[in-house]
Parts: sequence; structure tokens; C-alpha cells
Amino acid sequence: MPSLTVLDIRNAKIPCRLADGGGLFFEITLTGVKRWLYRFKIDGVNGMYIVGRYPEISLKEARESHLKAKTLVRQGINPAKARRGIKRENIEKDNKRKDLRTKSLENIALEWIEQQREGWSIDHARAILETLKRDVFGRIGDQPIDTITPPEVLKILRKIETRGSLEIARKVLQRMSAVFRYAIQTGRATYNPAADMQGVLKAKTVEHMPAVYDKELSELLKEINSNNKIHITTKLALQFTAATACRSGEVRNARWTEMLLEEREWHIPAERMKMRRPHIVPLSKQALAILTRASTLFGTEGLIFPSVRDAKEPMSDNAMSKALRDMGYRGKATPHGFRTSFSSMAHERSGFPSEVIEKALAHEEKNKIKGAYNRAEYLEQRRQLMDWWGNKLQTLEFGSEIIPLRKVSNRSA
Repeated sequence: MPSLTVLDIRNAKIPCRLADGGGLFFEITLTGVKRWLYRFKIDGVNGMYIVGRYPEISLKEARESHLKAKTLVRQGINPAKARRGIKRENIEKDNKRKDLRTKSLENIALEWIEQQREGWSIDHARAILETLKRDVFGRIGDQPIDTITPPEVLKILRKIETRGSLEIARKVLQRMSAVFRYAIQTGRATYNPAADMQGVLKAKTVEHMPAVYDKELSELLKEINSNNKIHITTKLALQFTAATACRSGEVRNARWTEMLLEEREWHIPAERMKMRRPHIVPLSKQALAILTRASTLFGTEGLIFPSVRDAKEPMSDNAMSKALRDMGYRGKATPHGFRTSFSSMAHERSGFPSEVIEKALAHEEKNKIKGAYNRAEYLEQRRQLMDWWGNKLQTLEFGSEIIPLRKVSNRSA
């Protein structure tokens, strides 16, 4: 029968070993450690099992553990070895769980995003993470990446397609394929199931950016210049967008520090370019005339086309589009459409090589290694091309290349 009481344990002095019966002891070592011991014998061989420390394990709990250990001993099992085996098994299970987490699609995708973040804008990294969180992680994110099959990838894509988001489905497929490719490169997968999905997505109806040409472009240029309801900042930004064939976001955020007027060049930094590479835009005399007008109105500090409400902020991303809609060009012309007009007319009529025109549009090189070194490639030819385009626009608007660019009215709505 057990003989110890809680009071006995509390009053015990250093060092001591107090028997509770059945081979269970309470011990205080020379170093002051208080613990429970079970002394047993199996096949005539003595053994000792450390039940645990006091007060983490109470007298009652020690007796319960002692009974379980005695049961093992009756079966010829050493309780100390049994516990080590359980610990080892738990460690193996934990390691397996950690390995599965490390090899899960979600974990590898997050690692891939972190690896790529330096070369991406904050908005681009956020957009990629959001699409993966919304459409992928909740379905197969916790699966080991090397167990995911093509049908599982297809099921995700079909789910996106059912809500009509064909472009999102395309982006998700592209991003999943990049994650699988990264997993292969880092030794955590041997196969890319997304690579087998080529051709399975529903075809998206091509929507060309509304653009105008020749007579309609001529009428649009004239109307922008003569329309007194458009604010002067918006008017100049539209004209500069047309003259440079740049993206509206690049124009809206253009700063005077980027303009090398003597060299007739606009140097757009990488962080503002779609492809995250710096770009040089040669400036025609028509584009320079627009800048001269802007400097007269707003000075040469900060933004070239500031917001009407706050000169320290760029105009809204809707300002130019709204101006065109208000002029009656809804569905017919957009700020981006000037790039389309430039591209089509330059390819058809300028006589310049396609690669020069594509470089002027800052389109990505297929060979990315080559593209990293050719920011100024074809610069002289692009300078001639932009002069051709400036003269073309001037001819369409005024009927002659030799007539100076008309001064823009500074009246505003």
C-alpha cells in the first residue's frame, strides 16, 4: 500500500529517498532536484525508470504513472525504453509534419514570391499573392507539392472559368507553373503538372484597345486641342501621351528630373515601367513643345502633369479617359489607344524595322538576358522614328509638317 502523504513530500529534506511502495520512490538529489523514481526488475535484472520531476508531477500523478509502468514490467517491457521509443516516434512524426509543411505548395509559393520580390513592384507582388490565396491555397495549398496532379490543377482552373474570369484563370495557371518550376529547381519536386495544362483554358475573345487612325485620329487631335472643357493639365497630358506613345501611367507620373531636354530624351526609371526596366524615350519637337507649354504653366519642379486638386500629386488614372469619354469617344478611343495607333501606323508606314518600333513601345525582349543590356539599343533609330511620329501627328492635326505646333488654350472647364 502507498505510504507517503503530500505532507511527507513537502517536509522532505535534502538529500533523501522516500519509499511509497511497489518500487515507487520520492527522491531529492544532492543538487536539489526533486523527482519520482520507479525501481523494477525484469528477468532478474534491476532497472530504474524516472517517472518525472516534482512538483510538475504530483503524488497522485506519480502513482498513476507508476501503475502504467508496472503493467509494462509485468509484460517484460522496460518502461524507460518504451518511453524513449514513444519520444522517438513523436519526433519522427513532428519531423514528417514539418517536412510536409516545408514541401507544401503554399509554403513553396510564399518562398518563391519572396525570392522574386526584389524584381517586382509592391503592387505586382501583392496581386500574385492575392490570386494564389483566393484560388489555390484553400484547395491544394497544404498538399506536398510533389503529390499534386494535373487533374487537381485543372479543377482549380475550371472553377475560376465558371465565374467568367478567363484572364484570372490564365494568370493563375502561369503563376502555379512558376511555383512548380521553382520547386523543381530547389529539389522539392520532379514534375510540373501545370505544364500539361497548355491548351485547356477557354479561349478569350480578343479585345483590342479602342484606337483611331488617319481621319478619325486627325479629328481627335483637333478636338483635344480646341475643346475648352478639358482642363489644361489633362489636355497637355493627352497630347504628350499621343506624341510619345507611352502608357498613361508613365505620363501621369512623369517628373521634370526625368527630362533631359538638351538631349531630347525622357528617362523613365525602372520602378515606373511595366517590365521593371528603365526606358529612354526620344522626344520629338512636338513633344518638346508640349513640355515647354507645361513648364510655362506649372514650372519645372516635381510632376509635369500634376493633379488639379494637389500639385504634389499626379492626376488621377481616370482623368484622361474621362476627358475622351466626355468628348464622345467612349468605346472609340482611350489614352492607351494612342499606343495602338502608333504601333499599327508605324509598322505599316514608317519603314522602320519591327524591332525598333517594339523597342520604342518598351515591349519585353523575348531574350531577357539580351534585354537587360539594351536600354539604349536602337536609340538613334528610335529618335528618327519618334520624329516621324511627331510630324505625322502634326500633319494630321494641322495639314502640314512645317506649321508650328499650335499653342494650347489654357482655359479650363
